[in-house]
Amino acid sequence: MTVPSVFDTHCHLQKKYYDDVDAVVARARGAGVCGMVTIGSAGSVAIAEEAVALAESHADVWATVGFHPHEAAAVGRSELEAIESLATHERVVAVGEIGLDYYYDRSPRDRQREAFASFVDIARRVGKPVVIHNRESDRDCMDMFHTERIGDVGGVVHCFTSSWELARTALDNGMFLGFTGIVTFKRSEEVRDVLRRTPHDRVVVETDSPYLAPVPFRGKQNEPAWVAHVVPFVADALGLSVSATAELTTANARRLYRLG
Repeated sequence: MTVPSVFDTHCHLQKKYYDDVDAVVARARGAGVCGMVTIGSAGSVAIAEEAVALAESHADVWATVGFHPHEAAAVGRSELEAIESLATHERVVAVGEIGLDYYYDRSPRDRQREAFASFVDIARRVGKPVVIHNRESDRDCMDMFHTERIGDVGGVVHCFTSSWELARTALDNGMFLGFTGIVTFKRSEEVRDVLRRTPHDRVVVETDSPYLAPVPFRGKQNEPAWVAHVVPFVADALGLSVSATAELTTANARRLYRLG
């Protein structure tokens, strides 16, 4: 499936997932993907550096840098300094993904909150938005939005699967909401309900590759080309045509990441 000029706002184009990342990027272009943001956030600075290097080598790929909440316990002064330095790079469009994950609890919750606050401070200093991960942590995430003045930096709650209360709080703080292949799943009516209630100018689409492949590829390794299969479901929820939705979400992605 191809759609006209759609933007994948969140994918993990790392060599540990794909044998040939350049081929993945090429397939995305062939499917009508005009831009991709690869997420340089895991458990080491090296992952962030890899994302920046990929963005340097492809005009239609940009990067984020940060530490995933799973790895918050590994964040110290040297890691924060390295991420802040990388965040100033011209091909880096956001700090993230950062946030809270109380589903797996792979890092202590207090360390997750500390790292969250530190990375928001970095985003504020470098003048870039944040990419937020939230899972089973709605209340603390909303509290962090308030205490860390998330509206000052802006950004996106990616792979949105949370409550309308969190969505409304994010929207009230000027945030975007990112929707993945989950909207194509039969049992995801609650996510589609949030999508229907979200202002059109705050909706972006993503794959979260290599995870969350959309129908009809569910269970397979995802890639940015398949964002084209997310767009029709978003279009249906918004009451728009597929082409209008591709145009809308691409424009929103460019505003989110301040690409002009």
